[in-house]
Amino acid sequence: MSAGRMAMLIDVSKCMGCRGCQVACKQWNQLPAVKTKFTGSYQNPPELSAKTWTLVTFNEIEGGPNGAPKWLFLKRQCMHCGEAACLQVCPTGAIKRSKNGTVYIDQSICTGCKYCVETCPFHTPHPDHDSGTARKCWLCMDRVAHDMRPACVSACPSGALEFGERDGMLTLAEARKAELVSQGYSSARVYGGKELGGLGTIYVLAEKASAYGLPEDPKLPHWPILGKWALGVIPGLAILFAMWQRLRKNAVATEAKTGGE
Repeated sequence: MSAGRMAMLIDVSKCMGCRGCQVACKQWNQLPAVKTKFTGSYQNPPELSAKTWTLVTFNEIEGGPNGAPKWLFLKRQCMHCGEAACLQVCPTGAIKRSKNGTVYIDQSICTGCKYCVETCPFHTPHPDHDSGTARKCWLCMDRVAHDMRPACVSACPSGALEFGERDGMLTLAEARKAELVSQGYSSARVYGGKELGGLGTIYVLAEKASAYGLPEDPKLPHWPILGKWALGVIPGLAILFAMWQRLRKNAVATEAKTGGE
């Protein structure tokens, strides 16, 4: 595949909620099943976690035929943001961006500080209590490196998922949006084209973003990002100052001893 920026296209109007992508992700990445208690949620597991990197959510809204409710399905995963909050706050450099735009967590460097967990606008990274690190979708970088599509895309039976060069995915998304508008879906939109520097996960939505549980206009959490950096910088400066004082004290003591001889 191309070394340029890649992206996944998710056309929710074609998703039938089969969860084939969810199962494929678990199988390929060897992620264990998660035991959950019933919470009233229509999906299981109820949310993304360190052991669930992709999740099909079920959202019920009004507007179905004859007054019936309408079901909206959405595949949730890491957005691989162009302006990634997780990458900006990571103090160890464990969160990196590959040549094709994938944002991933180097497990050998991650210390589990949870800065990425606290600042992600989409609540994607989660702490893994077994490994002590944070984990999330990495767009099956091992498969993509061998000219294969991510496991979830290969497993999708309805054609709701596509993967390729980002510009091409955006072109497909805009064309599909136009089709939906012509079919009467006046709220249809492409989500991820420009948000947060352009997302690596692009959606074609038939309804407004909030109906699917997505923020209408996601923003970088600037103050939390600055706060995290301050928490790292201030102790660092204090340590440097303490070291400088000690070196200065030693230098003065050495000078006094030499001068006394």
